[in-house]
Amino acid sequence: MIHPSDPELQGTVAAVREGRGAPVTCASCGCRLASQGEGWYHFSPMAGRDARGCRIACAEAAHDASGQPLTLPV
Repeated sequence: MIHPSDPELQGTVAAVREGRGAPVTCASCGCRLASQGEGWYHFSPMAGRDARGCRIACAEAAHDASGQPLTLPV
């Protein structure tokens, strides 16, 4: 676990949950998402897998700020 005071975490808060700032996480698997342009993406998606190595349908899809995938690959 990364300590909350880690300077690497600054700028990752982009959602508000229960009145507090929070990182955007995937609604399907709970992984933290990274802002890239106009969407949120899984960190280093590879062959349909997320950063933890789990195979998920939305690994390479853009997500909205609530963590829902915008489009799923066919």
